[in-house]
Amino acid sequence: MAKGQKWETRPLDFWNKAKELRAGWQKSIESKEKVVGQGNTFDLSFDWQAAFPAVTVIEDNPVGSMMQNKNEPYARKARLASEVRGWGREICGYQGNCWGAQFLGYIDDGTAWPDRKFVIPMPCVCDQHAKRGQQARDFENMPQWMADRLIYFGEYDEEREKPMLEHKVYCNYRIINDMERIFGQQFDEEECAKLMAGSKEVREYSREISYLMARTIPSPLSVKDLYSVYTIGGLTKIDPDATVQFWRMVRDEVKWRAENQIAAVGNEQFRFIEAHPPSWHYMKYYRYLEQYGAICLGSEYSHGAGSNYEVRPDGSIGLRVDKTYPDDMEMTTREDIIRVGSGALARPAGGFKTNEYIYRDRIVQFAQFMQADGALLAIWRHGVGCTLTRKEQAMYLRDAGLNVIHYEGSQPGDRTDLDEKRLLDQLDTWMESQGLRKVTE
Repeated sequence: MAKGQKWETRPLDFWNKAKELRAGWQKSIESKEKVVGQGNTFDLSFDWQAAFPAVTVIEDNPVGSMMQNKNEPYARKARLASEVRGWGREICGYQGNCWGAQFLGYIDDGTAWPDRKFVIPMPCVCDQHAKRGQQARDFENMPQWMADRLIYFGEYDEEREKPMLEHKVYCNYRIINDMERIFGQQFDEEECAKLMAGSKEVREYSREISYLMARTIPSPLSVKDLYSVYTIGGLTKIDPDATVQFWRMVRDEVKWRAENQIAAVGNEQFRFIEAHPPSWHYMKYYRYLEQYGAICLGSEYSHGAGSNYEVRPDGSIGLRVDKTYPDDMEMTTREDIIRVGSGALARPAGGFKTNEYIYRDRIVQFAQFMQADGALLAIWRHGVGCTLTRKEQAMYLRDAGLNVIHYEGSQPGDRTDLDEKRLLDQLDTWMESQGLRKVTE
């Protein structure tokens, strides 16, 4: 073992499979044989559009983040192409990257940008998601559909949830019927029902992985590891059977690592959470903090904390019973299938509390469930929905006993305003203020 190491570490066995699946997805979206769309509608773990055999859907989040991660000079060129056409620097970096690539007409390896043929902006409470399809639609005349994301504050209310679900069913019903009419394809209800069943299985695997990361010391997986795979089968859509097999493989390996104390960070002594993804071009800081024995366990964003965990009557926090896809729900008609798929977007019963402060209590409960000692919270200057109430969250985390630090940057898909040297200096001060020193020192 290396100096200061307490637990054994090993490379991840599922890593090569993850790269293979991700490369296959990239190849599929460059295919000329399918109608390529932008956005999302059913919140399934994988390919709802597989029920339309000749359709594939791309979401800007993984595309824009990967552009930033793989080739920062190209991503900067793409954002400049957006800026000279009038889009300001305050827009989401994912959008700036993808719109700019569309304007340039090529992706970072020089191949042609896959033209979109329709847009369905992903319904989300982030203030710029609904805007996301506009430029793609304006660039080339194409149909656009909108599906609403409905929320309310306070405790879960079953009666209040019913009309919200009905509206979501209506939105998705309209989208599917219109796509049949425009693209001349028949929606395959039987195929979509199979996708739902597989999606439920994948959700259970991902929930178990999240639980093992949170409740095992040392944690068998860091969020940097999780970010490498967590979009596979979701925002990065692949074959349904391959999705189930992959996530079973990940769950089995993480469970084995937890049982045998195979650590993600061999000298783990400080656990911290975040509130959103990192700046994708500079994930180096995760490895930097590991020198102090600090491990990042992720965020509500990476773990889906609102739907995975609950506060129980005795005050403990644990995995909630998943009611997204009821076991007794029939899926024999188109309406049945759309209703179950729409229910995946509904606010989960029994999840962490959401109130007028938006996630104030939820982030504290998430930190407690992850057994965190601290929190590293970004203050993003762009895509303002991402940092709503961030300073207030810090105060409540501190009241709960966590050591909290902020840093500033543009947005995860845009490196413009992130000062990497200043960030590392801040992290040194944060660690040293708690009596931690680099293992190499």
